[in-house]
Amino acid sequence: MSFLGIIPARYASTRFPGKPLADIGGKPMIQHVYEQAKKTLDRVVVATDDNRIFDAVKAFRGEAIMTSDRHKSGTDRCFEAFTNLKQPFDVIINIQGDEPFVKPEHIESLKECFQKPSTQIATLVKPFSSDDNFELLFNSNSPKVVLNHQQEALYFSRSVIPYIRNFPHTEWLKNQIFYKHIGMYAYKADVLEKITQLTQSSLEIAESLEQLRWLENGFRIQVGIVNFETIAVDTPEDLEKAREYYALHSL
Repeated sequence: MSFLGIIPARYASTRFPGKPLADIGGKPMIQHVYEQAKKTLDRVVVATDDNRIFDAVKAFRGEAIMTSDRHKSGTDRCFEAFTNLKQPFDVIINIQGDEPFVKPEHIESLKECFQKPSTQIATLVKPFSSDDNFELLFNSNSPKVVLNHQQEALYFSRSVIPYIRNFPHTEWLKNQIFYKHIGMYAYKADVLEKITQLTQSSLEIAESLEQLRWLENGFRIQVGIVNFETIAVDTPEDLEKAREYYALHSL
């Protein structure tokens, strides 16, 4: 199968304007993401609505394409970029532009999901450790996922799912496997077109999770399980942590 990596990147951000251009070790964050993705994909494109990001990508000899500034989600931006490229691909991988240390293994895990012919959409999860502080489990900014026996997503929630009735909260992680969602997606090309035409659903609005729109409309999401997560940069404080990580690991 042929795979295209698209990195949606917008300049405007409520919590952190200009985030894709934030410097980490002498490179803009978007360059770190691009170079990591290129380790495992033949073609990677940054889809942006801002000339500053477009020019920064061109400066490090990456590939970028301008898209509308009206998109409400990275999924919509991915579809416009894919359409404008006018090159056929079987699967489009949506790579988050604020995760500078995304691992090639993450992308490979997404690609492996499509060895199952029926896969329409794929995403990733990481099991919480039984040694994690239970407060991490209750963090509403870290969506949880429950899976069926075919390793497909049954539901995503900012609440803790499943609820463990017979144990106190502090013992849940020792008595049940909980899965943390890692927000990378891959879509078959025809499925990507279909899901961008869907209207917002009630569950999506309630939880502010767009993947619930897909589930509500009958699409199936195959899940790859990985044992390492990425480092997301959502705030200036996160950026400082990313810089420390970069320096510590001599990347």
